[in-house]
Amino acid sequence: MNDSSWGAPPRAGSQAGYWGPNDHGAVPHGPVQGAAPAGPAYDAPEAQQTRPMPIVPDVPAHGGNQDDDRGAARLGGPLFRDETFRDGTSHGGTFRNETSPAGAFRAETPSAQPPAAVPQNPEPMPDAPQPASAPQKKSAGRDLTAAIGVGVGLGAVIIASLFVVKAVFVGVIAVAVVVGLWELTSRLQERKGIKAPLVPLAVGGAAMVVAGYVRGAEGAWVAMALTALAVLVWRMTEPPEGYLKDVTAGVFAAFYVPFLATFVAMMLTADDGALRVMTFLLLTVVSDTGAYAVGWRFGKHKLAPRISPGKTREGLLGAVSFAMVVGALCMEFVIEDGTWWQGLLLGLAVAASATLGDLGESMIKRDLGIKDMGTLLPGHGGIMDRLDSLLPTAPVVWLLLVLFVGSG
Repeated sequence: MNDSSWGAPPRAGSQAGYWGPNDHGAVPHGPVQGAAPAGPAYDAPEAQQTRPMPIVPDVPAHGGNQDDDRGAARLGGPLFRDETFRDGTSHGGTFRNETSPAGAFRAETPSAQPPAAVPQNPEPMPDAPQPASAPQKKSAGRDLTAAIGVGVGLGAVIIASLFVVKAVFVGVIAVAVVVGLWELTSRLQERKGIKAPLVPLAVGGAAMVVAGYVRGAEGAWVAMALTALAVLVWRMTEPPEGYLKDVTAGVFAAFYVPFLATFVAMMLTADDGALRVMTFLLLTVVSDTGAYAVGWRFGKHKLAPRISPGKTREGLLGAVSFAMVVGALCMEFVIEDGTWWQGLLLGLAVAASATLGDLGESMIKRDLGIKDMGTLLPGHGGIMDRLDSLLPTAPVVWLLLVLFVGSG
């Protein structure tokens, strides 16, 4: 506040009275009572001298007129300003009495709020202590009851078909391939406007699985080439706009889903094919389970935050540990002529390929802006959300088993 505003006398003939000390300090005498000056004076050419005004005490020093005491204790200032002019009009929140022709001084009274409630130099109040929030439990992110129920049901179907009639299991693979292709092509069209032809992909995908089971790797490669050719020709029946991206997506889908799944059918052709397929499925599931359990409980360091924020390095260690232990047991006691150290290598390879497969589909889903490929399996998402780690792991397990114990 500018001290030059204090003590400016009114002009001669002013009706407002004068400023001067009284029993309370510096308060106005005359018609304007109960106000301490606040703010700079303006338009006062006749002011001859200025002097600082004493600080007005918050509490009157003695009794007396209650109105005078209350007015003397109040502090004026620009915080509350209600200006009343000689014509009776008001403006703002406190009063201003202008009786001098030039407005040589201004007497302001703040609102009725007591001075103790409006300190001139308020001290910062400490923040109120906040109650400590209870630690939140980690969420599994999915309906575990539904996920476990669906998983048990799928496992029962797979085991029944795998050990009863091998051909039935080949049919299960073909159905999973067709549904997976439908999910993938549907999401591509919905999110990116890419129209990969589903009909040649579905027919060629199912034929690819059967050819791999009947004719081995040679039959799988021939069926893959014919499926890609069918995609190119089928797309020619539509306008040329977007032809390149549509056929590129179609060939990618043919390789990603049915061709990789063909290696599961090729595993089944061995004499102990059912045991090899069971080892492959068990190792992949154990790897995913170990990664989930360890990562959910102990995970702190992100593995690939830009691709899949939920995966952690601790989860990867859990996947490797679980898969290596189960791999050693399977190769030692399940696969004929297998040894435990081969199982350790097999488990390590499965953990790596399953993790890369999961990250690969996470990359696709992040590009498409979706969480799941479908909603067919409650608690799991779609078929492709269960095949993501199985598909790239199938050729790895097939190759290592052929190298370790032969094609059977």
